[in-house]
Amino acid sequence: MRNVVVKDANAAVAGLRDGDTVMVGGFGGAGVPRGMIEAVLDLGVRELTVISNNAGSGGQDLSLWFGARIVRKIICSYPRSADVFADQYRAGDVELELVPQGTLVERIRAGGAGLGGFLTPTGVGTVFEKGKQKVVVDGREFLLEKPLRAQFSLLKGRQADVLGNLNYNKTARNHSVVMATAAEVVAVEVDELLEPGELDPEGIVTPCIFVDRVFLSRPA
Repeated sequence: MRNVVVKDANAAVAGLRDGDTVMVGGFGGAGVPRGMIEAVLDLGVRELTVISNNAGSGGQDLSLWFGARIVRKIICSYPRSADVFADQYRAGDVELELVPQGTLVERIRAGGAGLGGFLTPTGVGTVFEKGKQKVVVDGREFLLEKPLRAQFSLLKGRQADVLGNLNYNKTARNHSVVMATAAEVVAVEVDELLEPGELDPEGIVTPCIFVDRVFLSRPA
């Protein structure tokens, strides 16, 4: 098994390029990979497509990316409370794909599982059905929702061993579990690094096969 520990946030996001799609964990302020969000700014990349639950709420979160105008499009379920994003969206400077929260998670899960999509009744008869294929099953209409994948997933964990097995701090896991399966490079900042065998096997939420880079987060 390989050691996936990298030096810091900058090493964790190395290789991210202009135009990439990036999944970012977090729900409000819980589980936000703040160190890597700052490190992406140092790269000077532009035109990112971001997949996240929300568009930032101020402080050291995705608001920094919108403030630096490096986001071309965001796919999320809750863009409210994101003042910097809202200003740019109203001005037509950033694109929004609004997705119901459960649908967002399932689209990411489908991407991680290698599926071609899934059928859901959510959104039938609303603006969410615009441009989507309808499928009738047993007389009921469903929308075909396509999978989501990314070049990078940036996540925040609680503990990891040096092989990349990790867990999360309660609800701070939010979308991170599925995001860890749906990207070419999965990078995680954690509060504690352990040696192999120090994590309770029953407490491992994301196994090391999904994780490419881990680093120890700076103290808040």
